[in-house]
Amino acid sequence: MSAKAISEQTGKEFLYKYICTTAAVQNRFCCATVTADTVWDRLTQDHPWLLTERLVVKPDQLIKRRGKLGLVAVDLNLEGVQEWLKSHLMTEITVGKVKGILKNFLIEPFVPHYQEEEFYVCIYASREGSQVLFHHEGGVDVGDVDTRAQKLSVRIDDKLTEETVTQQLLKNVTDEKKEVLANFIIGLFNLYEDLYFTYLEINPLVVTKDGVYILDMAAKIDSAADYICKPRWGDVEFPPPFGREAYPEEAYIADLDAKSGASLKLTLLNPKGRIWTMVAGGGASVVYSDTICDLGGVDELANYGEYSGAPSEQQTYDYAKTILSLMTREKHPDGKVLIIGGSIANFTNVAATFKGIVRAIKDYQGPLKENEVTIFVRRGGPNYQEGLRVMEEVGKTTGIPIHVFGTETHMTAIVGMALGHRPIPNQPPAAAHTANFLLNTSANATTPARTRNTSFSEHKLTNSVTDVMTPTAGVPPAKATTLFSRQTKAIVWGMQTRAVQGMLDFDYVCSRDEPSVVAMVYPFTGDHKQKFYWGHKEILLPVYKNMADAMKKHPDVDVLINFASLRSAFDSTMETLLYPQIHTIAIIAEGIPEALTRKLIKSADEKGVTIIGPATVGGIKPGCFKIGNTGGMLDNILASKLYRPGSVAYVSRSGGMSNELNNIISHTTDGVYEGVAIGGDRFPGSTFMDHVLRYQDTPGVKMIVVLGEIGGTEEYNICQGIVDGRITKPVVCWCIGTCATMFSSEVQFGHAGACANQASETAVAKNQALQEAGAFVPNGFDELGDVIKFVYDDLVANGIIVPAQEVPPPTVPMDYSWARELGLIRKPASFMTSICDERGQELIYAGMPITEVFKEEMGLGGVLGLLWFQRRLPRYACQFIEMCLMVTADHGPAVSGAHNTIVCARAGKDLVSSLTSGLLTIGDRFGGALDAAAKQFSKAFDSGLLPMEFVNKMKKDGMLIMGIGHRVKSINNPDMRVQILKDFVKQHFPSTQLLDYALDVEKITTSKKPNLILNVDGFIGVAFVDLLRTCGGFTRDEADEFIEIGTLNGIFVLGRSIGFIGHYLDQKRLKQGLYRHPWDDISYVLPEHMSM
Repeated sequence: MSAKAISEQTGKEFLYKYICTTAAVQNRFCCATVTADTVWDRLTQDHPWLLTERLVVKPDQLIKRRGKLGLVAVDLNLEGVQEWLKSHLMTEITVGKVKGILKNFLIEPFVPHYQEEEFYVCIYASREGSQVLFHHEGGVDVGDVDTRAQKLSVRIDDKLTEETVTQQLLKNVTDEKKEVLANFIIGLFNLYEDLYFTYLEINPLVVTKDGVYILDMAAKIDSAADYICKPRWGDVEFPPPFGREAYPEEAYIADLDAKSGASLKLTLLNPKGRIWTMVAGGGASVVYSDTICDLGGVDELANYGEYSGAPSEQQTYDYAKTILSLMTREKHPDGKVLIIGGSIANFTNVAATFKGIVRAIKDYQGPLKENEVTIFVRRGGPNYQEGLRVMEEVGKTTGIPIHVFGTETHMTAIVGMALGHRPIPNQPPAAAHTANFLLNTSANATTPARTRNTSFSEHKLTNSVTDVMTPTAGVPPAKATTLFSRQTKAIVWGMQTRAVQGMLDFDYVCSRDEPSVVAMVYPFTGDHKQKFYWGHKEILLPVYKNMADAMKKHPDVDVLINFASLRSAFDSTMETLLYPQIHTIAIIAEGIPEALTRKLIKSADEKGVTIIGPATVGGIKPGCFKIGNTGGMLDNILASKLYRPGSVAYVSRSGGMSNELNNIISHTTDGVYEGVAIGGDRFPGSTFMDHVLRYQDTPGVKMIVVLGEIGGTEEYNICQGIVDGRITKPVVCWCIGTCATMFSSEVQFGHAGACANQASETAVAKNQALQEAGAFVPNGFDELGDVIKFVYDDLVANGIIVPAQEVPPPTVPMDYSWARELGLIRKPASFMTSICDERGQELIYAGMPITEVFKEEMGLGGVLGLLWFQRRLPRYACQFIEMCLMVTADHGPAVSGAHNTIVCARAGKDLVSSLTSGLLTIGDRFGGALDAAAKQFSKAFDSGLLPMEFVNKMKKDGMLIMGIGHRVKSINNPDMRVQILKDFVKQHFPSTQLLDYALDVEKITTSKKPNLILNVDGFIGVAFVDLLRTCGGFTRDEADEFIEIGTLNGIFVLGRSIGFIGHYLDQKRLKQGLYRHPWDDISYVLPEHMSM
């Protein structure tokens, strides 16, 4: 949702803090909030005026007409306010059909004034600009301001002037107040624009001789502008509509949504209800809610929500487990149903999202059975067959009744099944698998013969811009009737390789002569070429760093598809509008602030450019061109016959529902001629009427389908067009969102524009008006396909449509990655790993999520155990590992590794080079004794040699005993590092057989020479063997294998890296220069004849 209501206190704080006006605004920041948890002493300390002023108290919970409802108490002292609140705070009231509890109240100073000092002012956004309403008689009896108030339309980028305000708004105001009011309204309008308000109403606005007082205020801001206004807004809390509680689960999903590029929405309507939904797609979620309510389920509908925009498996899991947790908290006598529905996805991998849902079902299988939950599933889109398969499988393995359906079943048919209004088929028809019609058996890589390109009734057009009229001077150029043709060429903004490849595959299957995408623009890399496939053949498309180069080198391009993010989509689109060659722009991003979108619309209208979007998947013209991911993958393109034109054109808001319309139209008519999803924002770049009129003027279009939506009044323009005779072709229309009038409280649906601000904007009112105007309107979405078929059959019977003969499309080879995703091929992996997985939502170490690692406080030793040994080691083992790292971290600058690191650092090398230089010295002579000692002592102990026999054997073989001996330390000057480790090992290890054996060897060697002690390398080596063999986590073979593959030297390498890095940083900090070894420390021993 974009326009969100804020509390009265938040709105007034914004006004008091940021308004810039010469009018004296009084009582700034004199607002105190009271809840059930308020401590009055603390409140009066923070707001001392409460003790001295006469006061007003009222609820601040988005309740309209509080004065009429008796919810405002005036002219009280603090004691009076407290007494009044005793009978109102935490009490339940009914406002209209809504019941709710009064929880939040606002206390302000009471302003004595006369009725004639009350005024009404309101500013709200419209497509063309902003509307300012003013009435000289404000207050509770203001009445119907739409008919009574003075109105001023402010076009986009225009500014208010004192003269304009005075002349057009203040006609009925006395002269002494005109200047103050004009200055205040100008300041208010500037505040409204600067802080991205979408609605701002003050009633009453009181003007006395002392200044201006803001008594009551209602406001909405554009939440999409958060990235712009965050420094001034701060953290805004958006209160729920009155009568609906704010649940922590809703906040949790909202937080997931904010952190995700996908869309995740959840609104709880009735937590005790038996009908729960988990629907993919903003438009589809509304359709499912409509159908549930139409079939009598409104009182049992528990939630509204949607997930869309290709959420990951983990994100879908988090969303699903939240819903399953909520629905299994309380049993229902009739059991419960879960409807997992959705339209045919354009680009979301259905299998990936369903795997997240399946994980959640498995986790909650017990509670689901206890609550007698039955699940109904219907979905289509990329890899949906695999998604449906895993759903069926989890039903069989868990015993939960799950009924699964694909695109062969009407989208909302499962609602009737779930509510008992239609039978559940035993065996739904099996949909063809993707692989059945994508793999080509021919080795021919040439462009295939052209398939059917027109219906027999279509008038042939040669170019996409031939119908653009030459503009008259001073008049904005007319927009093209035909946006796309078989010659259309496009530039794609953004590195969207998957979408581009989809467009090229569509071009190929439509038998276009050449690709529709000629270049890409991506400012974050230099100019280069990107590889794509044209059928079987590899081709290169240029990628430009800046748009100017792309436009200059491709003058035949007339379409730009903008995949820029919501933060950069405005700037990149405005730049595109500078190039006259562009006639159509598709903006994919969702969440562009409304004010910026309206500026885009104005600029595009001035230049005669058609904008599709924002917040859209795009559009498609079968046989000619498709935008980005529209129409889904090739299996859906072929199943819906989008590779050749039909006779039916459609326009919808929803991208997912446009794909559903492709499916419905392909099953009930000769197919789609063109389809456009204008986007779900309140102010889309182009409107329903724009496209309906294009279709009316396009000979190849014989009938028009419109999928309207709750919110806005655009559908009434279609009504007027039909009545006036401007639209003569049959129009089938249905507006979704009929359920909204059945809900007791306001629900914001998935699309930003799907919210009715007045009765005429409801879906019910618009459907009725369309029917009365002469459009074909079904009784519900369930009947939409039947009505389309009825109109189409009539056109065929009258000879207006002559269906063309079907010609099979050319085959397109499947991408290797997608074939692997579908399980059609297998390939040996180049790498195998068993210790870490970073692909999901959370990093996993040896099967343990990183959050659990921190939760269990495993420390560095625990992480090393997971990554090196794939086991969760005992606490004492983790501590021992950390102690080993501490004692091996450094041994001074004189040892070879540290010396090399220092020399390298002083030569000006970077940290990695210097560290590597030191690490390369580690081997048999330096630091390699851990592994060698472990192996030597283990072999001797395991073969049964006595300590004396081992010493004698090593002496006889002329070999050193690794881990024995120290340059400085001796039996009389023991190494404290060894002593610390020995005390810990003796106290915590279950057994120390090998260590005891090594200590017996030490007794023999030190009797010969006192410095032949068990050194720290030897101690760690033998103690680690004891640890691996006796901690209970390893078999004997596993323990021996870890010793054999060099694990113990890793301890020295890891520990000593700490010291080497320390030496590097020390040298840099001391700013030491290039090292040169002194001559007097070098013995020059040259051959005698050479020295002569």
